[in-house]
Amino acid sequence: MPEQAEGTAGSPTNEVRDFLRRRREQIAQRWADEPLFRAVFTVSREEAVEAGKAVVDALAQVADAARVEDPDAAGFTTVREQLARMGAARSRAGLSTAQVSSEMAALRQPVENLLVADLPDASTEHARDCVTTLSVLMGTLRVVVMQTALSEGQALIDRQRLQLLEVATPVIKLWDGIVAVPLIGTLDSARSQVVMETLLESIVEQKARYAILDITGVPTVDSLVAQHLMKTVAAARLMGAECIVSGIRPAIAQTMVHLGLDLGTVVTRASLADALGYVLHQLGVGIVNPVANGPVTR
Repeated sequence: MPEQAEGTAGSPTNEVRDFLRRRREQIAQRWADEPLFRAVFTVSREEAVEAGKAVVDALAQVADAARVEDPDAAGFTTVREQLARMGAARSRAGLSTAQVSSEMAALRQPVENLLVADLPDASTEHARDCVTTLSVLMGTLRVVVMQTALSEGQALIDRQRLQLLEVATPVIKLWDGIVAVPLIGTLDSARSQVVMETLLESIVEQKARYAILDITGVPTVDSLVAQHLMKTVAAARLMGAECIVSGIRPAIAQTMVHLGLDLGTVVTRASLADALGYVLHQLGVGIVNPVANGPVTR
């Protein structure tokens, strides 16, 4: 890496900074023809050129601060959002992270060619130092794009995970004033929190008086999840709804007992059908069960 003497005239970083500002238009024009810009900015070429100019300005600012190796340099702040959109657009188009990185790497050569053409009278050593500085700067830009793309990708994964949790936690209206949440699969603290939020929102929307929390399909729970379930029951009661827990497996029952959880105020039933029957009885609704000798009301 060539020595970077900030504030010294003719230093490689200053030379690269001045070159970027001087050739801003030409660099942006050449980038507009590269696959990354051409594929992302499809409305007009002018749009791609303007985006290219913004990136060149950021690179010049980073070079001015002599922080060409620092992806956290302040100069990159203004273009991070734009770079994130570009990376996300290419990812949505089916490109892998490696392919996006390759498209970013392809932006270096057009700029390097312009820099070499701008230094016809420079010594071989000085020209080499300037080209090396530019290469490092472009490599840092590539790192910034990859970091931003990974951050955006993780944010997308987190959003999709939350959406899956919400889809896996449906609230069903069984009757006027009765809602139920049938849970299937493993419960963890994150999903338990979604259960609580979703159930409470449905109690308000449906003006429900009773909420059935059916955990027949849950094989086991840990101590944190068991406490979350109890908090859900308590929260539903505060919202004016009685919460009935149904389908507690033996292993889960033992966990709750070992934890010393107070279940005295919680209504429990063996199955969802039993819980619904209990709630309908509380509402004064008669249930007719057909048998061999005719219908019997209970």
